[in-house]
Amino acid sequence: MERIPYNLMTPVGREAEYVAEAMNSGRIGSSARFTRTCEAFLRDRLGAPEVLLTSSCTSSLEISVRLLDLQPGEEVILPSFTFVTTASAVVRGGGRPVFVDIEPGTMNIDCRKIEAAITPKTRAVIPVHYAGVGCDLEALQPIAEKHGLVIIEDAAQAIGSTYQGSPLGTIGSLGAISFHETKNIGCGEGGALIINDPSLIERARIIRDKGTNRFEFEGGKADKYTWVGIGSSYALAEMNAAYLLGQLEALDHVTERRRSLHQRYIQHLRPLADRGCIEIFEQPGLAGSNGHIFYLLARSADEQKRLLAHCQASKVLAVFHYVPLHSSPMGRSLGWQAGDLPITEDLANRLVRLPMFESLDDRMQLKIVQTVSAFFGPEG
Repeated sequence: MERIPYNLMTPVGREAEYVAEAMNSGRIGSSARFTRTCEAFLRDRLGAPEVLLTSSCTSSLEISVRLLDLQPGEEVILPSFTFVTTASAVVRGGGRPVFVDIEPGTMNIDCRKIEAAITPKTRAVIPVHYAGVGCDLEALQPIAEKHGLVIIEDAAQAIGSTYQGSPLGTIGSLGAISFHETKNIGCGEGGALIINDPSLIERARIIRDKGTNRFEFEGGKADKYTWVGIGSSYALAEMNAAYLLGQLEALDHVTERRRSLHQRYIQHLRPLADRGCIEIFEQPGLAGSNGHIFYLLARSADEQKRLLAHCQASKVLAVFHYVPLHSSPMGRSLGWQAGDLPITEDLANRLVRLPMFESLDDRMQLKIVQTVSAFFGPEG
């Protein structure tokens, strides 16, 4: 068997047909037919007042933070265990990221520790729905309401996931989704901004469209196309939107396939967990996961490194994940240091992600679990 990659995005529907149609349409910039169709699909699917396609989830987060109008020194609370752009969006928006530890079992921000991090300068909190599993929004919402904080959901990994029946990304004032090639549904590079507070829609459109009134102009509500505010080039190209539509139409199939793969991993690896060799996590009751990531925890950082090397030697590309942002060079420059968030550091140093993609077949998955099992051997 050839090397099994960690991730592999392949067409699952009419992507090639739609891309060819976009190529022949004469409109391959942005905001043409496929952009509008994808946005309508997402609005209907999510039940959101507005959804804007963007060039990336990074763009969606940057627009979200810009909508806060942060003043110098104002703060946004978020986990340190996340991709860099969750924090860099805050910095680019003029704010200071305040990191909070995560909880074992979900790798999401520990909402019990948020209130202690709130100061008079705190403006918002960005929960990250790691692996497509919803943060404890039931606990977070009353805290945000009590302190007047805006909730921006980093739902980069959560397309197709729900929390208490509601799609992730639709519960806070704003939500950001990724369509990067590593996600369940993607188009190479792309994202979506979910706007749940109608009062933010007009400004979000202006920011997305380079600070112009393009939406009003193209809708016949403005007689001139002009500069009306601060923005940037955040729109998604039509070719990407065409590919994305083919993916979105197969969302239910992809979600169910990944959930099935997730459950098979649990079934096959439970004996190792029962022996205490690894930790694996069943689906939390309040979150309807999309099966984005399957991860396990080794018993130590050293064991994580050795397990990853063993998998690599066996042609299975298992991988670690984020270096906690508070311990990164940029995090240290903001005043954080290793040791500040001990749970985050411990879990990040033990986490191992196993290959997960729609076309992962039974034969490949069996090789993966056999490889992990062989590392521990019969005695563990």
